[in-house]
Amino acid sequence: MNTKKKTRPAGSPSTRPEDQRLSIGSSFAYGFQHVLTMYGGIIAPPLIIGAAAGMSSQDIGLLIAACLFVGGLATILQTVGIPFFGSQLPLVQGVSFAGVSTMVAIVNGGGGIQAVFGSVIVASLIGLAITPLFAKIIRFFPPVVTGTVITTIGLTLMPVAANWAMGGNAKADNYGSVANIGLAAATTAVVLLLSKVGNAAISRLSILLAMIIGTVIAAVTGMADFSKVGQGDIVAFPTPFAFGMPTFEIASIVSMLIVILVTLTETSADIIAVGEIVDTKVDSKRIGNGLRADMLSSAISPIFNSFTQSAFAQNVGLVAITGVKSRFVVSAGGLILVILGLLPVLGRVVAAVPTPVLGGAGVVLFGTVAASGIRTLAKVEYRNNMNLIVVAASIGFGMIPIAAPKFYDHFPSWFSTIFHSGISSAAVMAILLNVLFNHFKKGNSDNQSVFVAGTARVVTEADLACLAHGDRFENGKLIDADGNEVPIKTSADH
Repeated sequence: MNTKKKTRPAGSPSTRPEDQRLSIGSSFAYGFQHVLTMYGGIIAPPLIIGAAAGMSSQDIGLLIAACLFVGGLATILQTVGIPFFGSQLPLVQGVSFAGVSTMVAIVNGGGGIQAVFGSVIVASLIGLAITPLFAKIIRFFPPVVTGTVITTIGLTLMPVAANWAMGGNAKADNYGSVANIGLAAATTAVVLLLSKVGNAAISRLSILLAMIIGTVIAAVTGMADFSKVGQGDIVAFPTPFAFGMPTFEIASIVSMLIVILVTLTETSADIIAVGEIVDTKVDSKRIGNGLRADMLSSAISPIFNSFTQSAFAQNVGLVAITGVKSRFVVSAGGLILVILGLLPVLGRVVAAVPTPVLGGAGVVLFGTVAASGIRTLAKVEYRNNMNLIVVAASIGFGMIPIAAPKFYDHFPSWFSTIFHSGISSAAVMAILLNVLFNHFKKGNSDNQSVFVAGTARVVTEADLACLAHGDRFENGKLIDADGNEVPIKTSADH
């Protein structure tokens, strides 16, 4: 990353690309595009967590409105910034997927939504306290760890998508019916079709548009019920602690702290990435300001019935695609989110979307999260090291509670709360194995186990016998000492 710009003197923020101001109309138009890009992602966590907590559609609507409201405030803090808080970069904030599995585990463990809120508050405050030290801690979260964790996040959410596709309620008569799964399949097909079309804007909005089309199909076929949308306030300010005062359980806090460490890592990566895209200076101070905004927003969000906040990576990609670098455009998007959060009727509309439709969209949405992790893992070096077994053991460990949900039922409650979450299990294993194999290298030998055997390059004596002195391989061609290309015969030439 280039942190020195000759054309941008230090202390001259007015020359930064992200400080460009567009007209009000353009700012809100581009800001709305940011909102649409991340809308499907920001409403999914409250839907998942609310369903796990057994909430009614009205209460889930309140959760969604709260997440939109807090996400908007967090976005404004991150983009506009105040002393010590906010990176002043075009970053959209919202509820992170990283904590969904852990929160569901806390709810299923008997703690309820109040324990989730309590763990988020304490873990976020701890995250805020360790932000100055995170530059040192972050070395324990290289791509082999973060890629494993992100991949596991997507994989652990797939059962949620499957449950939704079947109808969401295992006690219902039509659970797993052909009609439900067919509606989910139709929604998935629409996502793929819209992703295929040549219009980039439609492709980026494929998840949201597919949910709308799927809901229309459900309404036409009598599979949608919007009778409760009109029940409740149309406009309302989020009520603090609407679901009761938070409770504080040690195991839940420890489990959530792992999520916070992952969130800090993801946000750090997003800040660095958007800095490179915008072509602006990003130093440790700016990263620290961004992380503090993340943690402050996360600590305050449970007061207004929301969850952990982090930067949305898909919006970083949108900045790169559109070339609109102004942070004030994203601030306008944050204001739109706040307005949407003050309209709980919109939350109830979203909550009324049939669960098979959510399942069809979720297959692609959650699969995309896993694919993002796989893309990160593709950049990891696997030759002559133990990274392959770090990934293999960590993902395998993370899949245990997904494959066998009762695996830890006979363990102490604090242990089962932490490791019943696939994301927590994978993160703990990945961090420990990375430290063991990549930081404590004493005693390591080349190709330490059968898992890495053959990953190093090997050239046989027969290969060497065919080469002459001065031969070299350039751009896929064999060149001799005189600079002439040596023909290479394939098996088909024999």
